[in-house]
Amino acid sequence: MSIYVGNLSYSAKEEELEGVFAKHGKVKRITLPTDRETGRPRGFAFIEMESEADEDKAIEALDGAEWMSRELRVNKAKPREPRNNSSSGGGGWR
Repeated sequence: MSIYVGNLSYSAKEEELEGVFAKHGKVKRITLPTDRETGRPRGFAFIEMESEADEDKAIEALDGAEWMSRELRVNKAKPREPRNNSSSGGGGWR
């Protein structure tokens, strides 16, 4: 499982996030998505921690906390929804 962190400052770096979350347990991986076209951060991250207990501690401590002048939204990440690649009208040969 992983943690969703929303309302991040666009200037937030992985190393800074790791420092904040490491206070609540061992951080395994951080994903800081960027916009495909501009390369700019999208204002959210996904963080995987060593254990679910560590994730729960981090969520409890950091949800609603102010960091870099922003109020963080921290919760369990929801599984990614499968994309529907079909478009209206198809587009294939008939």
